[in-house]
Amino acid sequence: MRGMAGAALLLGLVSLAACDGREESAIDNLANGANASQVENNVRAEAQALMEPLAPPAPGTPGGLPVEPAPAEEGAIDPDSAQGAAQVVQGYYGLLEEKRFSDAQDLWNDKSAIGAQDDAHFAARFRGFSEIHANIGSPAEIEGAAGSSFVTVPVQVYGRLKANGKPWYRLRQVVLRRVDAVPGASEADRRWHIESIGAYVAPPADEADNATQTAQLISVTDGMARKH
Repeated sequence: MRGMAGAALLLGLVSLAACDGREESAIDNLANGANASQVENNVRAEAQALMEPLAPPAPGTPGGLPVEPAPAEEGAIDPDSAQGAAQVVQGYYGLLEEKRFSDAQDLWNDKSAIGAQDDAHFAARFRGFSEIHANIGSPAEIEGAAGSSFVTVPVQVYGRLKANGKPWYRLRQVVLRRVDAVPGASEADRRWHIESIGAYVAPPADEADNATQTAQLISVTDGMARKH
């Protein structure tokens, strides 16, 4: 079954290259005993090279991240700091880019709706994409409430839709939470975990633009369902 699916996928990719004769080269390579997976990878790479390039909007432009207020400080980053939270977000999207969905889900609060999903259900959220990438913005100031700390990190998510190869862009915000050093808090509790991901909400000074942005920036992966 898997071999048939691979052959069907290869034929689909070959059809993308049919306009300039490259399908003949792929078929010749297969006929001469070349590894089917390698041929498939080569054809896929050539087909993607013909697609519209991924070009996320620049910071400060519509759909782009907020302009950085100041360069991030160099040196070691305190994992409990806002920059430490931003590193968790960077790691999360890096894992999604590598399609390591189970590892990515581990960075969520496991008591949240998404963190509690089974592995297959979580991975299915991203099945519509052939590529996933992200640019991480500067985190907001840490806020505290009821023995926990929260921080919001803006993210520009971009990728390619599997169905048609079209680029896809969204501006998001990730809210992370960590439990403060209170009695009964475990080491794991005191690490930053993702609490929620939603449409980017601009600071109050930019409220005039926010309503328009929010209406346009709802992700196709926003639907959530609890673990069955």
